[in-house]
Amino acid sequence: MRLVTKSEAVKRALIEELRKERILFEMRPREGFDGFVGYVIEGTLREIEEKIENLEGADVEALKEGFTSFKESLNHVLEHLKAGEKADELLKEGLWVAELLDQLYKNGAIEYDGVNVKLKEGINVDELKFEFKFPFNLVHNPEAVEKHVKQFAFVDLLIEYEFKILELEIAKINALGKVASKYFPEDTLLKVYFALVGRAILAEEMLKALGDRKVSEEELVKTFMRASPIAVPTPKGTLVINYSRDALEETLKLLKRLGYVEIKGGKVKKLKDLG
Repeated sequence: MRLVTKSEAVKRALIEELRKERILFEMRPREGFDGFVGYVIEGTLREIEEKIENLEGADVEALKEGFTSFKESLNHVLEHLKAGEKADELLKEGLWVAELLDQLYKNGAIEYDGVNVKLKEGINVDELKFEFKFPFNLVHNPEAVEKHVKQFAFVDLLIEYEFKILELEIAKINALGKVASKYFPEDTLLKVYFALVGRAILAEEMLKALGDRKVSEEELVKTFMRASPIAVPTPKGTLVINYSRDALEETLKLLKRLGYVEIKGGKVKKLKDLG
């Protein structure tokens, strides 16, 4: 099970916290990208608002909601900038902060000394020119839209960091959930969390099935394939664990790698239980 981040700061923090909690993992950098394809409306905040009101060929209500969110994000950043803040700390909030800081910098509205970033004195935000970008899927008539706004495409070639979680102990998986919740969206984290819990339960059931006997690897796999899916009742509901033969074999390999089982001559022997 994997968590992926494009942030160097998140990568460093996650490595430190996972090591502190003694959670088993591997981290690998790989080529990645980020991108956006859509349109851009330019002008002061008031001018952008007026252009959205009069725009034809697009979902105006969705654009209004998006622009409201844009202004709220801008105000959030401005509150930090009035007193001044370390750029690295501010950027930890996400890529959207970098986008807004870039727009403010192009307006000549902020000072940056290499460490701290601050809003210049006397700046009237209402007079600044901004770019409000929105995705192409909000447009249903490109010809009508392109009379008033510009096309915009952005691609960022970067390195992303893949964290492969090797943990099989439920307590450590719970600790991972607390750590990762600081850096990843809830929907992504929940899927990874329950996948890890499901794999841990499957691994534990395999160890129970082995007992003190040496069991044919092929027979063990066939037995668990016949049992798939496994339904696990919980106080709040039911967890259903479905798995393919390949996934089952990978779990067995992980048990061997972590020293829970020994596989020799096609026979599997349990060496220890999960902690």
